[in-house]
Amino acid sequence: MSDSPSPLADPHIVFDPSEGRRDIVVLGSTGSIGTQAIDLVLRNPDRFRVTALSAAGGRVGLLAEQARKLRAGTVAVAREDAVPALREALAALYGTEPLPRILAGPDAAAELAASPCHTVLNGITGSIGLAPTLAALEAGRTLALANKESLIVGGPLVKALAKPGQIIPVDSEHAALFQALAAGTRGDVRKLVVTASGGPFRGRTRAELAGVTREDALAHPTWAMGPVITVNSATLVNKGLEVIEAHLLYDIPFDRIEVVVHPQSYVHSMVEFTDGSTLAQATPPDMRGPIAIGVGWPERVPDAAPAFDWSTASTWEFFPLDDEAFPSVGLARHVGELGGTAPAVFNAANEECVEAFLDGRLPFNAIMDTVTEVVAEHGTPASGTSLTVADVLEAETWARARARETAAKATAEARA
Repeated sequence: MSDSPSPLADPHIVFDPSEGRRDIVVLGSTGSIGTQAIDLVLRNPDRFRVTALSAAGGRVGLLAEQARKLRAGTVAVAREDAVPALREALAALYGTEPLPRILAGPDAAAELAASPCHTVLNGITGSIGLAPTLAALEAGRTLALANKESLIVGGPLVKALAKPGQIIPVDSEHAALFQALAAGTRGDVRKLVVTASGGPFRGRTRAELAGVTREDALAHPTWAMGPVITVNSATLVNKGLEVIEAHLLYDIPFDRIEVVVHPQSYVHSMVEFTDGSTLAQATPPDMRGPIAIGVGWPERVPDAAPAFDWSTASTWEFFPLDDEAFPSVGLARHVGELGGTAPAVFNAANEECVEAFLDGRLPFNAIMDTVTEVVAEHGTPASGTSLTVADVLEAETWARARARETAAKATAEARA
């Protein structure tokens, strides 16, 4: 905070509020974060203008509609085979008007991230968001970061590029911490308290989780998210990743970052200060609020998201985390403390295991069993100033292969 070198996300660094309308690049525009960000922009045309959009390429019709509504100058898809369908969808909407420029391929999002704009909103899911994160930082853009994986797998690389305050977090938990931290200095902070909804399986024992299905895991009680993030919420891997992210963003040691289960998801996270005070940031569950902080800070966007109706009674509950049923948070702390390529191995192995679970090839409890085995086998990670993007990619490739092999073996043994 203000009495020591600033961490990456620093609410005390105030940008010039007189700069006028902000130009924004939205990466992952057809996903949950992207669509809500676009809703926010369309409701606030005097504050924001989207200059470019990127998406994977699976929903070209929606991408074309977004480009038309926003008058975006450039659209990009990661899948080159999606270009003909995208061009056709754009032509149907634009008629005789000139079409936006189209970029395609695995490097397209990174190219957009470095293009002229004020803020890059990285809403891509998964570690493929690392290259665009690095490109945005290197180009000097403000980075509204919803892609937590890029910070987690490339922590030293991201920290080496980011200027103080250049990253504004968009995760609801980290946006909450960001706002609460504005009330004090770094020396005032005793601990960060990250809240978890508990997912669809809160209160179940490990034994009771053995037979849960894909449909069970995707039935999140609070948030509407993509399938990978929803399963990560069910295993609480998402919370483990958020602990690592909080450590990297705010330079708070792991032993001073606590996770507490809060089923209502009203309190998004808390900061406990040395005088015994705890500041909590609370809103009804709605990602448009954190998105508005990410793209609008230090100004707040009026009516970005719903507020509480304090005339209606409500109950807010908090429970300790069950580490036995949900070992993912403890494992995340371990790989976070190891540093180097260990978080990349953790994340990549988990992504492979989640895919196997969603395809019906791996039982629910075997997700974390497999990830734990792969992390243990990884051994001493490449770390420190010697870490490179190539190191991260190599570690991820190895982890994905080992996760597939280990998962296949575990499934075969279970069926034998």
